[in-house]
Amino acid sequence: MTTRSRARAISAALLTASASVALVACSGGGSGHATASASPAPIGKRVTQTCAELLPTTALSVYGKTFEQVRDYEPDKGSPAARIAEQRGRVCEFRATDDAATTITLAVANLPEKSLTNLKDALYQRGGSVPTYRVEGYFSLTDGVGRADAFADPYWITASSPLFTEPGGAQPVIDAVHDVVQPAGSATPSD
Repeated sequence: MTTRSRARAISAALLTASASVALVACSGGGSGHATASASPAPIGKRVTQTCAELLPTTALSVYGKTFEQVRDYEPDKGSPAARIAEQRGRVCEFRATDDAATTITLAVANLPEKSLTNLKDALYQRGGSVPTYRVEGYFSLTDGVGRADAFADPYWITASSPLFTEPGGAQPVIDAVHDVVQPAGSATPSD
């Protein structure tokens, strides 16, 4: 994994807003007459792949459990998955068939470069870089739930689960989704 340039590290240090604020800030202004309940217009492109296409349940067999997709899943307000849903992304939840408390939440957004840069910078500042995700990636563990974020540009992939107790725990999910949104041979060279 390449290290961040000094300029990008300095700009990351200057960020004071969370990743959700970064998304809102990139939505392009507005009329100035917004109310507290008004939502900015989505800036992301619609993610057309289904949950089953992004993460086949067979990819989850490495966890030693059988999973099913939760068809009526609604992400918690303010969560990364909710922010991705607001950006026309795809949000999914999979539940172990033998334990309803064992879930894997997945959300994928297709965002403009500036939004991705702001998200990456905010996560870089938070720490937890993961070089094994094959793309820029981050991991955190809060209250027993691991969260992985990976950037297969122009896609932001985020996944969370109590099964993710360390960065490698999320690797099968990140890899499966990465292979769908950026299949081998389709990646464009970067500068």
